[in-house]
Amino acid sequence: MCSHGHEHTQTKTILNRLARASGHLEAVRRMVEEGRDCSDVLIQLAAVRSAINNTGKLILRDHMEHCVANAIEQGDREALEKLQKAIDQFLK
Repeated sequence: MCSHGHEHTQTKTILNRLARASGHLEAVRRMVEEGRDCSDVLIQLAAVRSAINNTGKLILRDHMEHCVANAIEQGDREALEKLQKAIDQFLK
């Protein structure tokens, strides 16, 4: 839920994606424990990173469609500045 009290429509999808990414990351941990080939580990880490980035994009899209649209309608500059800071952190 955003600060304007709107429910996000993608919450279930986001939670499912995060659960899958968490499972994949756990698999990477096991690969390292088992001494698997570094190339295989790196490939799996890239898949985890991609899953996290795509989940972030979905969260951003959902936030923009609901919270940001409402903030613009209400002239809430603080919400827009907060979003900009979050995007800057996400893209680091």
